[in-house]
Amino acid sequence: MAEHDDHPAYPVGLRLNGRRVVVVGGGQVAQRRLPALIAAGADITLVSPSATASVEAMADAGEIRWERRRYQDGDLTDTWYALVASSDAVANDAASAEAERTRTWCVRSDDAEAATAWTPATGRSEGITVAVLTTTSEGRDPRHSAAVRDAIVEGLRDGTLAAPHHRTRAPGVALVGGGPGDPDLITVRGRRLLAEADVVIADRLGPRDLLDELPPHVEVIDAAKIPYGRYMAQEAINQALIDHAKAGKSVVRLKGGDPFVFGRGMEEAQALAAEGIACTVVPGISSSISVPGAAGIPVTHRGVAHEFTVVSGHVAPEDPRSLVDWQALAQLRGTLVLLMAVDKIGAIARALIAHGKSPDTPVALVQEGTTAAQRRVDATLATVGERAVAEEVRPPAVIVIGDVVAVGTEPAGKLEG
Repeated sequence: MAEHDDHPAYPVGLRLNGRRVVVVGGGQVAQRRLPALIAAGADITLVSPSATASVEAMADAGEIRWERRRYQDGDLTDTWYALVASSDAVANDAASAEAERTRTWCVRSDDAEAATAWTPATGRSEGITVAVLTTTSEGRDPRHSAAVRDAIVEGLRDGTLAAPHHRTRAPGVALVGGGPGDPDLITVRGRRLLAEADVVIADRLGPRDLLDELPPHVEVIDAAKIPYGRYMAQEAINQALIDHAKAGKSVVRLKGGDPFVFGRGMEEAQALAAEGIACTVVPGISSSISVPGAAGIPVTHRGVAHEFTVVSGHVAPEDPRSLVDWQALAQLRGTLVLLMAVDKIGAIARALIAHGKSPDTPVALVQEGTTAAQRRVDATLATVGERAVAEEVRPPAVIVIGDVVAVGTEPAGKLEG
C-alpha cells in the first residue's frame, strides 16, 4: 500500500471456494482466521514450522494442508489470497513482497500498512455476513469496528438495529458453554460476554467460528485437548484463568456444550473460588440432546422412551477406573446417549449385549453434529463396532442407543437455532 494512502479500502466479498489460499504462520492469528477460510471452501495450504494444537487438528482432519517448514519464495504461486501471520518478520516481508509481485491480495497481521488487503471485523446472523472496515488508515481502531459490527449483528438478531454502545465488564471469569458446534447455538448471554472479553481460553470442541469475530486486541489461549495428542493440563488451565483474572482482565473460558456436562467446569469454578475470584457460569446447550435432535433423533418420544441417560464413554467397561454400572444401563428401556465413546463403542456394545441388551437395538453415530460437516451413521448394537471403524467415524461424535433412533428421519438441513 502506498505511503500516506488515505483512500478508503474498497469492500468486496471474496468467493474462495476451491481456490488456492496460502497462510504463512500457524499461531493464534491463523487459529482465529482459518475456520472462516475453511467455511468459505478455500483450498488452504499452511506454511509454518509449527502450529497451535487447534491448527494441527485442522490439518489432521484434512481441512487444510500443512507444509511443516519456513516460508520459501514461490509459495504463493497460483494463489488467489494470502494471509501472512508468522512471528518471523523477515519471512513476512518476503511473502508480502512475493504477493505484490504476483498480484495476490495479501493480509498481514504484523503490519497492516504493508498489506494490500485488510480483514474486517465480521459477524454473522441468519445467513447475513456483516463486515466493518474503517474508512481511512489514520486512527484505525479495531475495537470501534468490532463495536459497530456487534451493534449491527445484535440489531439483526433482535430486530432493533440499535446504535453501538461501549461495553464494560468487571474483571473476573465467565465459564461459558458454547453449545454443540454451530456458532448460532451459543446463548445470547454467552455471546455478549465473549464480545466483552479481554482474554478467551478456548477448547477445541468449542464453537471455533466465534473466535473469528473477536477483535484483534483479545488474547486467545488455546486449551485444546486433542485425543491422544497434545493437551493443556487442567492445572495449567486453572492457573491461566487465575493469573489473567488477577491481572484485572475479563476472562471467558469458552467450552463446547455445557460447562458442567463432562466439561470439568466445576473443577475450574472451585479453583477460582479458592483464590477468591468472581466466577459466572453461563449454561450451554449440551451436545447430548442437541446433536441427536439435529440428526432427527428425539432422545424421548411418547410411547417409545420415557427417559434418557447420558454417559461418558471415555473409559472402557472393563477398565477398573470405570464408574458406570453397565449392567444397570443394559436393563433400562429408555435412550442411552454416549459422549466421548467413539473408540470404545465396540467394547461398550459387547458389554451391553452381555448384560441383556438386544443385539438388534438401533444405534446412531452423529459426527460433528450441528456443523456443516455433520454426518450420521446408523447401525445396531451388534454391528456398531465394525460400522464405526468401516465408516471412519471420528470424534467429536454423539452415539445414541435405543428405539428412538428409528422414530424419525434425518432432516435435510442443520438444526435451527
